Parts: sequence; C-alpha cells; structure tokens
Amino acid sequence: MPPDRQVAFEHDASARHAPDELLTVGEMSRRTGVAASALRFYEELGLIASMRTAGNQRRYPRHLLRRVSLIAVAKRLGIPLTDVQAVFESVPLDTTPSHADWQRASRRWKKQLEERRRGLERLERELTGCIGCGCLSMKACGLLNPDDALGDDGVGPRRLGPAEPA
Repeated sequence: MPPDRQVAFEHDASARHAPDELLTVGEMSRRTGVAASALRFYEELGLIASMRTAGNQRRYPRHLLRRVSLIAVAKRLGIPLTDVQAVFESVPLDTTPSHADWQRASRRWKKQLEERRRGLERLERELTGCIGCGCLSMKACGLLNPDDALGDDGVGPRRLGPAEPA
C-alpha cells in the first residue's frame, strides 16, 4: 500500500474505532455474535450498561465489546452468569477498563476456572469408576455408600457436588 494511502487508512481506522465511540444494539450484536435480547438481559443483570440517545435508543461504549465477548465465552463453557458477575465486579462499566482492571479480573477468573477444572476431573474419575464397574448402584455403590448414608445429607449428587474439596 502506498505510504499516503497507508496514512489515510490509519486515520480512517482510528476515526472509526475511537475509544469513546458508541455502538448500536445491532452493531454490538453483530460484532459479538450475542443476540440483542441477550444484550438487554445482560444489561438487566448489571453485566453491561448502555447509554440512551435523545430518541431513547441504546448505545453501548466500544469497550464493552471485550466484556460481552467474555460473557459469551463463559456461557459457552457453562459458567453461570452469577460467576461472571462476581469476576466483573471490579471492572468498571462506565469507563474503559485499565490493564490493571483486566488483570485483577483475570486472576479471579483463573482461580474459579481452576476450581471448575478440578471438579470436572473429579467427576470424570468418579464417573469412569461408577459407569465402568457395571453394577448400576447395586454392588460397588453399596460399599461406597452403605445403606444410602449420603441420602441423609440432602438431595442430589452428594459425592460429586461442587462444595466437596478436591
């Protein structure tokens, strides 16, 4: 590309992508792959925030593209939105987050992901043993949970629950 065209291209790109640029719901949806209805839902939950035009139309700050994309990835991985809310607690909505803001959220998220990974590995080990034995809760499970003692602790999967330490 000729130098004069390169300068023009860089100027146009910076003008198109100013940090304070506001995106419509449609633009945010197109860029992130998240439905407009989901964007409104995330806004109701306080995960994202919009501004309103004089005509009462939503506009999203460009810096929310990263946040919405991370929410979409978390959703794809089965991470509850309450966990996402907790991670994003310290990341500002009204200004462009700093590198330190994202690093803080990243460390918090990493801890949660490591806990989730350990839980999944434990589930895999338990399921492999349980399904692999073929007893269908009649033989080996009588040894692991005699007289259904775990049923006294409450409903649901007691040994594979998230609260159990690794």
